Formats: sequence, C-alpha cells, structure tokens
Amino acid sequence: MAAPDTLYLKIDQNVVVDSCQVHLQDIASMECTNEAVLRQLKQKKIHTFQEQDTTKQKKIRIQVFSVLNIIQQIHEDYPDLEVQNIGESDFIIECKAGIVENKVLDIAKTVVLCVVIFFGAAFTIMTFNNDVGVGEVFTQLYEQVTGSKSDGVTEIEIFYAIGMPIGITIFYNHIGKKKVTHDPTPIQVEMRKYEQDVDTTFIENASREGKSIDVV
Repeated sequence: MAAPDTLYLKIDQNVVVDSCQVHLQDIASMECTNEAVLRQLKQKKIHTFQEQDTTKQKKIRIQVFSVLNIIQQIHEDYPDLEVQNIGESDFIIECKAGIVENKVLDIAKTVVLCVVIFFGAAFTIMTFNNDVGVGEVFTQLYEQVTGSKSDGVTEIEIFYAIGMPIGITIFYNHIGKKKVTHDPTPIQVEMRKYEQDVDTTFIENASREGKSIDVV
C-alpha cells in the first residue's frame, strides 16, 4: 500500500490580501510531491470577505483563523492527504480590497511626525546636557588639560557637536534611503516587535470572544 501524499503548509502570523476572495495560495506557502494536488489546492477558496458599502468609510477588514480550519478545508477535498503545518497555529488575514490610500495625507502625517520627533529629540538632548552639567564639565576639563580658561566655545564643544549627529546616524543605521550597514535599524526592530504584539493581541482577543475561525 502506497504511503499517502504529504502537504507541507507554512502560513505567516499576519497575511495581507488585496481581494475579497481569499485562496489558499494567497496566504500560504505549500510544497507537495503530488503536483496535481498542489495545483488544485492553490486555487482553493478558503474565505470570502463581505464587500464594503461604497457609501461608508472603507476600512481594513481583519479575520483571525486557526490553521486547523485550513487543514479541515483541505481534508474536505483530499481526506487522505497528510498535512504538516510548519507555520503559525493561529494567524490573521487582513483584506485591503477597495482601500484607496491618500498619499497627500500620508505625506502630511509623516512630515508632522518628523517635525515632532526632531524638536522632541533636540529638547531631550538639551535638557540632558543641562541636567548633568555638560557645559561645566567641558569647561573644567579644558582648563585642566590646557591650563587656559575656556571661553565657552573650544575644541571639546566643537568635536562634541560634530560627534553627536555622527553617533546618532551610526546608531540608527539610516541616512535617507540608504543604510550604513545591512542590519535592520533599531526603529525597524521596534516596529516588528510592535506588529507582533498587535497581532498576538488580535489573536488572543478573537479567541476569547469566539470570533476566531476554527474547526467546528
């Protein structure tokens, strides 16, 4: 007796689709030795988001799924197929069909955010320097090293002013659209952590409220 075919299924925690008709190939990476089965499953429709009323504000639609529901739907067509899940056990599908991005508004938000961050960071640096008395430290250090009285603007202050932006640039690993190194920037790392926390919260809330699509 021949061994049953095996399907390897991998789904990320958060999947974005651009159509209300969600097929398995839209959300999952799959591998199977049976090419015919693989082709059929890629075209299998697993969920349909309701069309939005054009008179209402269009928002991103979100649905939480259990991978067991996906496996159940696969077994409806191929009951003898062995499914190996190597991805997430629970995941989110975000439907952005019909969503029109307002580029002008997005640019305006970005500009406002950059201005707030710039002046906020400048205020923080100045406050820190005043709190710890950096100016006094530089004055005392200059007088001890050179034996001359500081006039307030010396080599120390100049190199400190130059080194501050260089250090910030190296730390954030970002100059315009280019990176200093290929490593992800600290902002990118924190954004990924934030996205994971948001996804986990959505999944847990949907599970507690019974809104997650699971096996029956």
